[in-house]
Amino acid sequence: MRKLWWILIVVLALNLGAAAAQDVVGTPGADGIGDPFYPLLGGGGYDVQHYTLDVDVDMEAERIDATATLDITALQDLSAFNLDLYRLDISSITINGEAATFERDARELNITLPTAIAEGDTFTAVIEYGGEPNPIREASLGGVGIGWNFERDFVYTASETNGSATWYPVNDHPADKATYTYIITVPAPYVVAANGVLQDTVTEGDQITYTWEMAQPMASYLATVNIDQYEVNAYEDNGVSIRNYFPASVADNATRVFATQDEMVAYFSEIFGEYPFDQYGAVLTRAEIGFALETQTMSLFGVYVADGSPQDAEEVIAHELAHQWFGDSVSPASWKDIWLNEGFATYASWLWFEHTEGPRAMEQIASNIMGYLSGDYFRQQGMTEAAISDELARIAAPGKPSENDLFNGGVYVRGAMTLHALRLTVGDEAFFEILQTYYDRFKYGNATTQDFVAVAEEISGQNLGELFDAWLYAPETPELPE
Repeated sequence: MRKLWWILIVVLALNLGAAAAQDVVGTPGADGIGDPFYPLLGGGGYDVQHYTLDVDVDMEAERIDATATLDITALQDLSAFNLDLYRLDISSITINGEAATFERDARELNITLPTAIAEGDTFTAVIEYGGEPNPIREASLGGVGIGWNFERDFVYTASETNGSATWYPVNDHPADKATYTYIITVPAPYVVAANGVLQDTVTEGDQITYTWEMAQPMASYLATVNIDQYEVNAYEDNGVSIRNYFPASVADNATRVFATQDEMVAYFSEIFGEYPFDQYGAVLTRAEIGFALETQTMSLFGVYVADGSPQDAEEVIAHELAHQWFGDSVSPASWKDIWLNEGFATYASWLWFEHTEGPRAMEQIASNIMGYLSGDYFRQQGMTEAAISDELARIAAPGKPSENDLFNGGVYVRGAMTLHALRLTVGDEAFFEILQTYYDRFKYGNATTQDFVAVAEEISGQNLGELFDAWLYAPETPELPE
């Protein structure tokens, strides 16, 4: 009799639990993740843990056919959620194997769940889609086409700030970082270079499938797939595995130009903290692009970088590598804090020159930059004061960039000088401890300017509010501390 009662109690408890699960009444996640500059990017109410992107690439037709599998955690009782997907056609969406309904509005993809998901529970979304990717013309980059780019007989992918939606459905904001698996099928003899570590290469007939795994969390704008008939330059030295993907036409000179990557990794690991990923390298695109991008574990460069000497390219190579710590591992919580990426990477490249050429190199760089920020450089060029005023107006305070000019010179050089001013104020020992603590505390996650200021004040024991207010927010560039 007693056993029977226990059985009845257990059965009743299980039934009540099942009923409770069925009674979840969710609400839709927010239309955007809440970025002050890009309010509709991404979506709220959920967190993507992992993307598996299975993409067949037709190089002749310049189209893709793909399946995206998203492993997601609900951050609220969720009835619907919003992803970003630009123009590509959707053939089906399932949630935990059940068909889901959806609506499109420009790049917004609104998915209604077949059954509400309780806060904290995980679910799997499978989205089958395809079409011809269309790059987005990004205003903050002067109209550059970002995202997936077919270029004659090769592909490159550069997505900062919001271009990832051109080739897969995504919560397209740095605040929702995830791990990635790429399964990319291309016609032979094309080679695929992507983020992470190459796990497998399988040839079937005239098709080759490359599987890449990005095991550490990554912001969506850093996701990259590049396709060309590359030569692979791979080696392991200074404790880091390097693999570079160079077009055959420039492979020899590119190998010379990028020969010091391992030394740079070793140096930055010493002053910032251990390199955050499993491998590093570079991929060169034959496209005529005038920029480089710190795509995680494999920075993207235009082929022009291989045209000159190693010295000509040293600064940009160091800059993109430093982003692996600051920008990639520690990503900004919102795009208004972009100086945390660009100012840090710029200053890191100066630190590399100080390391290789001595303290005088940093002194000269700082003097030159202050001349630029004060207008003296332009006066030496014979420009009028009115013209100088116009030039300086385009160099925004790094803590307050314009959303339509996000990557102006201020976030780079004045952002870097903010760090130099901090270093002069607190001294080298405290300064490098600040950088290491900030990196260690926020690696694989996101940070704000306030987070960095708090670390700086904690480590230095000083009130640094006036210093950061002057360097990050004041209209005019302040004088360097003595």
